[in-house]
Amino acid sequence: MDLKTLTYLIVGATFVLYIGIALWSKARSTGEFYIAGKGIHPVVNGMATAADWMSAASFISMAGLIAFLGYGGSVYLLGWTGGYVLLAMLLAPYLRKFGKFTVPEFIGERYYSQTARLVAVICLIFISFTYVAGQMRGVGIVFSRFLEVDIITGLLVGMGIVFVYAVLGGMKGITYTQVAQYVVLIFAYTVPAVFIALQVTGNPIPQLAFGSMVQGETVYLLDKLDGIVTELGFSAYTAGAKSTIDVFMITLALMVGTAGLPHVIVRFFTVPKVRDARASAGWALLFIALLYTTAPAVAALARMNLTETIQAGPVGEATANLAYAERPNWFRTWEKTGLLTFEDKNGDGRIQYYNDTNAEFSATAEANYGWKGNELKVDRDIMVLANPEIAGLPNWVIALVAAGGIAAALSTAAGLLLVISASISHDLVKGMLARDISERHELMVGRIAAAAAILVAGYLGYNPPGFVAQVVAFAFGLAAASLFPVILMGIFSKTMNREGAIAGMLVGLVFTMSYIIYFKGVFIEPLAENLPENWLFGISPEGIGSIGMVLNFIVAWIVSRMTTPPPEHIQHLVEDIRIPKGASGATH
Repeated sequence: MDLKTLTYLIVGATFVLYIGIALWSKARSTGEFYIAGKGIHPVVNGMATAADWMSAASFISMAGLIAFLGYGGSVYLLGWTGGYVLLAMLLAPYLRKFGKFTVPEFIGERYYSQTARLVAVICLIFISFTYVAGQMRGVGIVFSRFLEVDIITGLLVGMGIVFVYAVLGGMKGITYTQVAQYVVLIFAYTVPAVFIALQVTGNPIPQLAFGSMVQGETVYLLDKLDGIVTELGFSAYTAGAKSTIDVFMITLALMVGTAGLPHVIVRFFTVPKVRDARASAGWALLFIALLYTTAPAVAALARMNLTETIQAGPVGEATANLAYAERPNWFRTWEKTGLLTFEDKNGDGRIQYYNDTNAEFSATAEANYGWKGNELKVDRDIMVLANPEIAGLPNWVIALVAAGGIAAALSTAAGLLLVISASISHDLVKGMLARDISERHELMVGRIAAAAAILVAGYLGYNPPGFVAQVVAFAFGLAAASLFPVILMGIFSKTMNREGAIAGMLVGLVFTMSYIIYFKGVFIEPLAENLPENWLFGISPEGIGSIGMVLNFIVAWIVSRMTTPPPEHIQHLVEDIRIPKGASGATH
């Protein structure tokens, strides 16, 4: 069976499964729509949390980043993994004990202020829409390549699937759908990794293959990869490409941003008891680790397979590079997506894939064999998806990867769209504009808000502000700078008041968003070149959320000391949250 037909069958089967689950688990109350009625088993919630957490950035883009950045790309792996541990240990049990529907609701009640709640809603919407842009781009990439439809058609199909199980099922439908999506995405990620690890090193366990020798040779995988890429003018794969301060700041922003992500936090509201929140956090970490410990091996194997396919011999030899006319089928199909492009700069009909940002290498290459610059551009978001094709794996494995990429993107997109919907219907409409609205009408408003959010998400997928992991990193930076500090202080500080929380959120959000726009031009032209010498203290836009977080803490502390302390009942509330008396049996 040809790849296109097989892909349609496998992806179509997963869509039928998702829709069937949504119809079976349709939400019939606001409690089921927002937090699945607080009735999800910890193991199920752990699996759903893992799917919610492992977005298109984790499935599609993270290994691609590591493949091209090498050691420097590990900041994403470390930041996202460490951040989840921070969330599970520091915030999740306490927020579950508080027992509300949304993060803005917690902030509004803890800081006894509807204004604080409104500012939290604004922060949440900025974060969630920035994040969902990356997910919808992932959907577009998978559809445009594997189902061979244009991106608009692919986005419309993806939007339609999310509409069914997010709008009908709410959190209840999303939870059980995410369990199915986790199973799909983890098989889709690990199966080709096992095949390729066995093919290259003879070891079927990717985590061990990463440190193994190449099959039939007496050289280790990473040593061989270092030799290949340095010969082409690139930095050694195992060498750090970023400054120490930028690595630290990006890792910190990703960690604390993780702990401030509303769509992940809300998952811990869905379990019956506080101890279940802790248990589901542990299960989720186990499920997440299956993919995250595999990613470095996938990245290294993908980079080596790609480079060896293009570079067939020593640099400079006439037959060293792949003739464009003889390029393999996977190359031709990815060219159609525009994510893989070739420009024959020296007119020799061969693909010159070298690093043209290395001035010393460029001068030598031009003098010795007439090189005119790098001729191949590879979008890092295709590495995981194209890797099985490059390695020549069976069509069913390639089709499975397509289904996994879509599952990863849709699972996170659904969670994000739900928190946007809940913020609009529960925090804005129910909490501020129409407090006497009936539960039936609130549920209807929530579904309308979810539908509207899906339309905006589709537009962002068609016109994204960057590659998947980069866009997601911006969302984490915004979460780190705006929501994380006020949630943390709301749990552990009895003296933090509403004025300090509001001022801190606004300063953190505005500073971080302005910095990102200034250098990256999200949705607009950048105002300055995104070069290390132009960055504040050498910190990239991906890491600037760390500075925004520090500013949030400082401004909040100063303002709280200059204004009235919180009422006594709020201070008692903080004590009750922080010291979980009888937590093991708490159900509220």
